[in-house]
Amino acid sequence: MSNALGAAGEIAIESLIMRAPLASSLAQAFKAKGFTLALVGGPVRDAILGRLGNDLDFTTNALPQDTKKILQTWADNIWETGIAFGTVAGKRADTTVEVTTYRSENYDPQSRKPEVAYGKDINGDLSRRDFTVNSMALELTTEKPQFIDPFNGLKDLAERTLRTPGRAKDSFNDDPLRMMRAARFASQLDFEIDPDVLSAIKELAPRISIISAERIRDEFTKILMSENPRKGITLLVDTGLATLVLPEIPKLRLEVDEHHHHKDVYEHSITVLEQAITQEVRLGGPNLVIRLAALLHDIGKPKTRAFIEGGGVSFHHHEVVGARLAKKRLQELRFDGDTVEAVETLTTLHLRFHGYGDGEWTDSAVRRYVRDAGDLLTHLHVLTRADCTTRNQKKAARLSATYDSLEMRIETLMEQEELSKIRPDLDGQEVMQLLNLKPSRQVGDALDFLMELRLERGQIGKEAATKELMNWWESRNSK
Repeated sequence: MSNALGAAGEIAIESLIMRAPLASSLAQAFKAKGFTLALVGGPVRDAILGRLGNDLDFTTNALPQDTKKILQTWADNIWETGIAFGTVAGKRADTTVEVTTYRSENYDPQSRKPEVAYGKDINGDLSRRDFTVNSMALELTTEKPQFIDPFNGLKDLAERTLRTPGRAKDSFNDDPLRMMRAARFASQLDFEIDPDVLSAIKELAPRISIISAERIRDEFTKILMSENPRKGITLLVDTGLATLVLPEIPKLRLEVDEHHHHKDVYEHSITVLEQAITQEVRLGGPNLVIRLAALLHDIGKPKTRAFIEGGGVSFHHHEVVGARLAKKRLQELRFDGDTVEAVETLTTLHLRFHGYGDGEWTDSAVRRYVRDAGDLLTHLHVLTRADCTTRNQKKAARLSATYDSLEMRIETLMEQEELSKIRPDLDGQEVMQLLNLKPSRQVGDALDFLMELRLERGQIGKEAATKELMNWWESRNSK
């Protein structure tokens, strides 16, 4: 193993020099002041895996105020928002660094935040970290860079296994968010979780309740945005964590009655997520909104399930119920308003296409489809196509061809009518002049009428719109 350690250290050093040359100058700045500095945690792991980025974590025996003084001379700008926890951050060129004083933390079982005590050496600092693959360090201020691995993280990295440096129960009791982090690393790195760690997560899952919604949201987002979200989501469900942080997902595992057949909604939702990911190029790359919508689009089914006499199951209006549930859950997880609104809209609209039949929609229906989707039209295209998970190839081909025809009709109407900018043929000022009105609810009603006219008949021009408006106004007043 010593040879392996040496080789790993050399790989990490080579990767660090190639991808983060500023790290050595930072080390020299600490060494000149008589302090140690070591690259630590995820960056060491990623350096060995050949995927080191420009965000680097370091640990040092310098106290935070000393670190701040050094970074002020080395970095272009610094942040000290984490100084109370021993961390000072800085940025130089494209490299962002976080430097943390050796720590030895004590946790109040009922608290979300640790009581920070500064440690005496790097081994003590590494022992408090979440997983062994993140408990490796590269000491940069010794005469020759030194690879440090007191908990066999390199072995676990080679075996693609997540273990904790000490007892898993102690680690998760200290910081319950580490349980979700295990699912995140499993998704991001395609690692397996050690059986003892998995057992501890199942036992201590209720501890996640002391973690803030924002931290849970951030970990869940990282799982969802990974290359293999299925793995992390399934771990959350199987361990019971999802029941506490995202209960709508495990509820999708509906019991299948031998007399009332329906597809596995949980498996269907994960498949829709995976199929949406393959189409994200249409959205410019990985997209949080489409992934959330794909995962959550059917969460209204458990509440709307009804058994049909003679066999079969219905889920009437599950898109409406699901939209409401998605909005509530995402708000509780503190997602931003734009994301919540987008996922709610997509969930509401995800069945709309199925009223299209074999292409019988009128131009009016197509306009309304575009109007209701708004800026999310391409997202809706992706979600609707991903929502086809049938194994019947003929049916899948027919649905795909029908949606192709809908998209072509939208493109044609876009060219003819500027469909993406649907507005009435007359504006509010013109309505007030024609009807001799001041700003009021009546003006809004008139504009609603004109918008319905626009959706139903397309662009008819100001003259025809004026005639229709006057007829509507006369009819309305006569009533």
